[in-house]
Amino acid sequence: MRPKIVAIIQGRMSSSRLPGKILADIAGQPMLQRVFIRTSRSATVTETIFATTTDSTDDPVAEYCDFSGIPFTRGSQFDVLDRYYQTALQAKADVVVRITADCPVIDPDLIDDVVKTLLGESGRFAGNWESEFDFVANRLPPPWNRTYPIGLDVEACTFKILNKAWKEANEPQHREHVMPYFYEGVKLITDNRSLKTGTSPRGFKVALLHHTTDFGDYRWTVDTPEDLEFLRQVYARFYGRDDFTWKEMLDLVHDEPKLMEINASVKHKTLKDIDKRALKR
Repeated sequence: MRPKIVAIIQGRMSSSRLPGKILADIAGQPMLQRVFIRTSRSATVTETIFATTTDSTDDPVAEYCDFSGIPFTRGSQFDVLDRYYQTALQAKADVVVRITADCPVIDPDLIDDVVKTLLGESGRFAGNWESEFDFVANRLPPPWNRTYPIGLDVEACTFKILNKAWKEANEPQHREHVMPYFYEGVKLITDNRSLKTGTSPRGFKVALLHHTTDFGDYRWTVDTPEDLEFLRQVYARFYGRDDFTWKEMLDLVHDEPKLMEINASVKHKTLKDIDKRALKR
């Protein structure tokens, strides 16, 4: 049978830079609803689940999901790897797709690109399947170069290796950022204009998707009030639609370059940025 592919959207109210952002209104809907709808449109994804925390500050998130019919789980506030593992285990996932709730213009076609690359030809047919890669993403942090805008980030892995990371990963960045355990130290070789591949020092088969034109410095995520205002303006230009593609948005910001000036000064967080509240626990 075909693998069960579960997209897990992580989000919590206690964001370090913009608390409450996942329930912030964007053209009449909370941001988490925007992310859920767009993720659910992926043709390859079997099920989409929102994974928030058991902290009392996330009670409004659970209440909103319950009221809106969004499948959700609650888990560790700072050990996000455990939150993903427990959610994937409960869902009986074969493949896990990682999406973050601060990406309200996530594109379902890009999710499909990542999943199809992970599965390869063997994963597209009924019967026994074996993934071509262990981990695939369309972005990786420095020193690897990204070519898709920040905010279109998709990562996918097999449940088998998620289970391995859950058992073995101990460093704070592994637990908070979920998947760096798979790609740390990997040397990627260009296979073609849109794909780089390699095997990590821990033995994981890794692939990184690239766009032929580099838009990696475009910022389409929400970490600050400036980011939120930018995305509100984008949705206003599309009259509240949630089905516009990332290429339609690309046309928009090229036609109206002043839009991206709204959040041009925001510094993007890196893999080494750990929520210091977790270290006090």
